[in-house]
Amino acid sequence: MPRTALVLRHTDGDHAGAIGSRLEDLGLRLHYVDMHRGGVLPALDGFDMMLALGGPQQVWQEDEHPWLIEEKAAIRDWVARRAKPYIGICFGHQLLATALGGEVGYAAQPEIGLHAVDLAADEDPHSFLSGLEGRHPVMQWHSAEVTRLPEGARVLGSSATTPVQAMAVGDHALGVQFHFEWTLEGVKGWAAHRNWIEGLERELGEGAHDRICADLAAREHDVAAVTHTVFGNFRKASGL
Repeated sequence: MPRTALVLRHTDGDHAGAIGSRLEDLGLRLHYVDMHRGGVLPALDGFDMMLALGGPQQVWQEDEHPWLIEEKAAIRDWVARRAKPYIGICFGHQLLATALGGEVGYAAQPEIGLHAVDLAADEDPHSFLSGLEGRHPVMQWHSAEVTRLPEGARVLGSSATTPVQAMAVGDHALGVQFHFEWTLEGVKGWAAHRNWIEGLERELGEGAHDRICADLAAREHDVAAVTHTVFGNFRKASGL
């Protein structure tokens, strides 16, 4: 029976990007559930990996988005009870924190576009970040952040404005505030999705998409190196 990754999606036009490609290279099929479209979560027993993507929602908006209650419960079951491989990206990172008892609030300063993060800053870096000591460029788009870690979680990285850019729960769950699944090709593809471009221009003004593409093109190799190293470390540590 083929191995399968459950991919939780929260906005139209999104996909697993570079992380999805790496999962497929490992022989995993991607099973998407569009939570924002009323998608029904399947029984978790048949899955080997859970990947929660970004989204325009906020984790505390359970009245506006009742499906958040079920999704958080599934993440809690997957990570805390089953202890199986999980990656949460941006909104998925924040969902991991709140599902396990942490807190998320509005960020003091949103980060959108190419920004620097400091990884593996302590003397005993987590295995997820092996080989990534120092400052690295990553892609961002968030207005909220983890403000209190859940019990047992560990901070793996920070930026000038966001103290929890990455966190680990054991050796099987990884949350990253930055979008390490995004590629230059994928970001260029936003042009086909009006909701992405309109959202970006509301935040950064006219021409924002072209500017972000240019910034990413200039650092594409460095951004891709973070993705390659973090995912490789995660695969080994989690047993995926």
